[in-house]
Amino acid sequence: MRKSHPVRRAVLAGAATVSGIVLLLSMKPASDPGGAQAAGGQVPPAAAGQAPQGGVNGAVTGDAQQTQYGPVQVRLTMSGGKITQAEAVQAPKGGRSDQITASSVPRLNQAAVAAQNAEIDAVSGATYTSAGYKKSLQSALDKAKAAGGAAQGSGNAQTLTGDVAQTQYGPVQVRVTVAGGKITKAEAVQAPKGGRSDQITSSSVPRLNQAAVAAGNAQIDAVSGATYTSAGYKKSLQSALDKAPAGGGGAAQDSGQGSGAGSAQAKTVTGTAAQTQYGPVQVRITVAGGKITKAEAVQAPKGGRSDQITSSSVPRLNQAAVAAGNAQIDAVSGATYTSAGYKQSLQSALDQAGG
Repeated sequence: MRKSHPVRRAVLAGAATVSGIVLLLSMKPASDPGGAQAAGGQVPPAAAGQAPQGGVNGAVTGDAQQTQYGPVQVRLTMSGGKITQAEAVQAPKGGRSDQITASSVPRLNQAAVAAQNAEIDAVSGATYTSAGYKKSLQSALDKAKAAGGAAQGSGNAQTLTGDVAQTQYGPVQVRVTVAGGKITKAEAVQAPKGGRSDQITSSSVPRLNQAAVAAGNAQIDAVSGATYTSAGYKKSLQSALDKAPAGGGGAAQDSGQGSGAGSAQAKTVTGTAAQTQYGPVQVRITVAGGKITKAEAVQAPKGGRSDQITSSSVPRLNQAAVAAGNAQIDAVSGATYTSAGYKQSLQSALDQAGG
């Protein structure tokens, strides 16, 4: 058998070593994020999330969504544009609803934080609660997105969903897109339906949408034959415009919400309607320089004895809100339900104002 010469073996080993070093140096680490993006790879998970960006911080409360078993309303805590906590501030209750709510809501909360958007699965056995939760969650995200868009520049389009306005024939809710201080799109995401309402809605809503875009504010004419729908539309539209962050564009200013420039500009914000045993309560506040300068109830229980209770309690609640500067106000004696609804809607308004 022929033996390998020691010198030849040394040369071959050296050549193999050099080749190996060259190959290693020519390889890029698989974990290099710049290389992955340059090669058209997936964006890192942090960039792929759908939570509103732009450094949104604080609490954001979605609109209350009516379900067959009661209202559902979601509040998010945001940090750096991401959802850090989700909670249901309203959920169906009473009888079997208590059990379903206790089982489903924590799972929905966890899903919202994990997904960072409203594309979450319904909880089995809680179809209506899940649907209401997702709608309110989307509404909260819309508000956070609008706030984040304003922080990035007034030229960014913002989607603003107004509060649900209850009418004699059903709820009306408006969503607008605002860009460059103007309403570029308006649509009714809820409108009366069933029977003759279908015909009235199909005829009046497109005209109201066009009027909103043309006017750039909520000062639009009612459509003949659709008085209740028109009134609800205008109320929800105004609510949507109220949610436009201060300095974020001219749409809210054009609708008569204040004038002037600078960070101290007055801002009007309408809280979500809080349902009570005797009727809805909804609060609108004006905030300037970080303080509540005015508070008013745009909805309050009415009819029968409620008229007397409302006329007596609401002015005192308004004064208390301005004096306290927050929602930690005392209930008015003899108006427990109205006071509770007032405080809930007031807190919602403050959440939207960032206070």
